[in-house]
Amino acid sequence: MSALLEVENLDTAYGASQVLFGVSFVVQPGEVATLLGRNGMGKTTTVRSILGLTPALKGSVRFRGERIEHLTPDRIARMGLALVPEGRQIFPNLSVRENLLAFAANRNESADPWTLESVFDLFPRLAERVRHMGNQLSGGEQQMLAIGRALMTNPYLLILDEATEGLAPLVREDIWQCLHQLSGRGQTILVIDKYVQRLIKLAHHHSILERGQVVWQGDSEQLAGEPGLWQRYIGV
Repeated sequence: MSALLEVENLDTAYGASQVLFGVSFVVQPGEVATLLGRNGMGKTTTVRSILGLTPALKGSVRFRGERIEHLTPDRIARMGLALVPEGRQIFPNLSVRENLLAFAANRNESADPWTLESVFDLFPRLAERVRHMGNQLSGGEQQMLAIGRALMTNPYLLILDEATEGLAPLVREDIWQCLHQLSGRGQTILVIDKYVQRLIKLAHHHSILERGQVVWQGDSEQLAGEPGLWQRYIGV
């Protein structure tokens, strides 16, 4: 099976300050993969480099077999990558419905694409607030909307950057259940989050970053069997 996403020897810098040093990992179709590590270790920069938001200095990013590291962010998005960014970044002055429809597309040419109705089935709370403006929603509802908006593009790869950060426990549980449902549908997902025990139950493959380098890779069984890694690199 060909990899959906291949990141190889990626170096990235902000000005004179290099942040990533030879980052490499692979995401297979239908897989849930994670990037783990403490804050400031390069996880978000890796995602930004994949999406063309922070151009790479060296290395390659292949998506569906095509090199994309020199493409513009809008071109990369149209190829079927969707980001649920840290901080949600929904449109505050658009309604729930308008936010969901703003970038609606069938980029993966699915026979059963995500629609308003299927997003509302996944997140009934959004259906109840369909006419509310983005800035009238709670933090949890905004996170649901950010995920729903990404799904409306019908991406090949869904990337979530700290999707449960700052949420109340009950809402956080809703998000975890959503991710399990998406995995069950065969959605390929790359997740950045700090809740290792939940990620072990969800994900197939994990990569740990430390100071901009991949220091460990393995599956959930291996990660569960090495709790010392959690304390050393993730701080849990």
